[in-house]
Amino acid sequence: MLKSLSISNYALIESVEIVFDDGLSVITGETGAGKSILLGALSLILGQRSDVSALLDADKKCVVEGIFQIHNPLIKAYFLENDVDYDVVSIIRREVLPNGKSRAFVNDTPVNLNFLKDIGNLLIDVHSQHQNLLLSNNDFHMMVVDSMAKNRDKLESYLLQYGVYKKLKAQIELLIEENNKQKADLDYMQFQYQQLFDAHLKEGEQAVLEFDLEQLNHAEEIKSALVFVTSLLGEEPNAVVDALQDAVHKLDKVSAYLPDGAEWKQRIQSAYIDLKDLNSEIVVKADSIEFDAALITKVQQRLDLIYSLQQKNRVGSVEELIVLRDELAAKIDKVNLFDAELGHLQNKLIKEEADLKLLANSLSASRQNVFKKVSDAIELQLADLGMAHARFVVEHMVLNQYTPQGSDRIEFLFAANKNGQPSSISKVASGGEMSRVMLSIKSLLSAANDLPTIIFDEIDTGVSGEVADKMGVIMADMAKRMQVISITHLPQITVKGKNHYKVYKVDNELKTISHIVKLDSEERVVEVAKMLSGSQLTDEALKNARSLLNN
Repeated sequence: MLKSLSISNYALIESVEIVFDDGLSVITGETGAGKSILLGALSLILGQRSDVSALLDADKKCVVEGIFQIHNPLIKAYFLENDVDYDVVSIIRREVLPNGKSRAFVNDTPVNLNFLKDIGNLLIDVHSQHQNLLLSNNDFHMMVVDSMAKNRDKLESYLLQYGVYKKLKAQIELLIEENNKQKADLDYMQFQYQQLFDAHLKEGEQAVLEFDLEQLNHAEEIKSALVFVTSLLGEEPNAVVDALQDAVHKLDKVSAYLPDGAEWKQRIQSAYIDLKDLNSEIVVKADSIEFDAALITKVQQRLDLIYSLQQKNRVGSVEELIVLRDELAAKIDKVNLFDAELGHLQNKLIKEEADLKLLANSLSASRQNVFKKVSDAIELQLADLGMAHARFVVEHMVLNQYTPQGSDRIEFLFAANKNGQPSSISKVASGGEMSRVMLSIKSLLSAANDLPTIIFDEIDTGVSGEVADKMGVIMADMAKRMQVISITHLPQITVKGKNHYKVYKVDNELKTISHIVKLDSEERVVEVAKMLSGSQLTDEALKNARSLLNN
C-alpha cells in the first residue's frame, strides 16, 4: 500500500506531501490543475526515465519520495535477491539533479532503474486510457487467463523446461550449422592437418635449430678462436699452464719464510688445475668442430619447413603450429563423429519435448477450465456498466509450436450489441467501451492478484450517469481487497471515495504553483456540488451533493 507521497520542485509543484489510506481514494481538480503531474512524479519512483525540463526551479534538484507498506513475500524475496534492505515500511526515493543525472534509493540503498521498474510493477498498477491498448495485446489476454487459473506454479515449471528445450534445440542447430561449414572445409582441413602431422613438430625445436645453424655457419671462426686459446694455455714456449706450475714450485720453496706464502701457493695451485682442465675441454671441443656443408643444408631445410608452415598458417612459433594441428584434428574428428553426436542430441530433444508437451497440455487444460468463468464474470460486469447485450468471448487456438507462454494462443473477442459478431476488441470497441471492458478485467484481476495498489487515471472519460455510478461501485468493491486511487472528473465516482483529495493551482506574480489538499466532509460537499453544477454553487447542488455523499 502507498502510505504517502512527497514531491518537491517538479513541474508546477513546489512542495507537496500526500498521506494516503487504504480503501478507495479519489483525486479531483480542474483540467490543468496538476492531476497528471502527480502521476508524472509518481512514475519517477516507479522507474521511468527522468527529464530535467520537468524541474520547476532549474537550479535545484527534484525529489520524489514514496513510503510503502509491504507485506507481500514475493516483494520481500525480490529485495533480498538484489541485496536491498527490506522493511515492512519501505521508502523509495528518486532525485533528479539540475545537470540531468538522477539517483534512486530504496531504504537508503542506491538502486538502478531496472530494480525500480521491477519493484514498481509489483507495488502499483497505474491504469490510464493509454493502458487500454493492452486489450489488443495477446500476451495481456494470456496473463488475465493465467491469473484467473492461478497458473503461477505451472508457468514456472513450464518455463524451466522450455529453457532446457530451447537451449538443446539451439545446440542442435549450431551443431548442424558448424558441421555444414566444416564439411565444406573438410578436404582443406585434412590437407592442412596432414602437413602439420608429417612435420613431426616438437616444442622448443625452432630455437635449438636456429642456434645450431648459427654455430655451423661460424664453425671455422669458432675453431680458429678455440685453437688460439689452447695455444695460449698449453703450448710452449710460454704456456700459461706451465707458468702457473713453475710459480707453484717457487712459492713452495719460500712459503716457510712467508706468512702468506702457503695461501698464495694454494690459490695458484687451484688456478693451475682449473685452467689445465679447461684447456683439455677446449682442445676436445676444437677437435669436434668442423665445417659441415651437408649438416648446414639439413638444418636450413628443417627451418625452412617450419618458417613455411608458420607463414601459411599465420602463426609465429612451433608451439602455435602444434596447437593448430591438435585443433584441426579435433575438428576433423567432430565432423567424422557428427552423425553419432547429432543422433544423441536428437534423442535427448525428443525426451525433453515430450516433457515440455505434458507441461504445455497441463497449462492449456487449466486455462480452458476458466474461459467460461472469465467470459461470464466480465459480461456480468459489463451488464452492470450499461452494456446488457455485450458479449465477451475467449477464443482459443492450439499452436503447432512452443512459446514462452505454452502452446496456446488466446484472444479476447467482444461485441457490444445483441446481434453483433464478436471480434477483436481493438477493432470494434469505442473508447468508452474499452474503458468499461478494462475496468471489468481489472476488477476480475483484483480478486485473483496480490497487487497492493491500483491507480485509475480518468478511465471514466466518455461515460456518465448510471454507468459512471456503476464504475464507482466496482472501484469501491475492488477497494475492499486492495488500495484503489482514482483520478476522476465525475461526481458519481468521487462520492464513492473513502478519502477525497483536491488538486488546484495558484497564480502569483512569478509563477503558477499546484497544490493538493485532503478535504474534510464539508469541503467534499462543496467540491462535489461544483462538479455537479459548475463554479456557481446553488442550494440545490449542495443538497444533491450532500445526498450523494450520504448514500
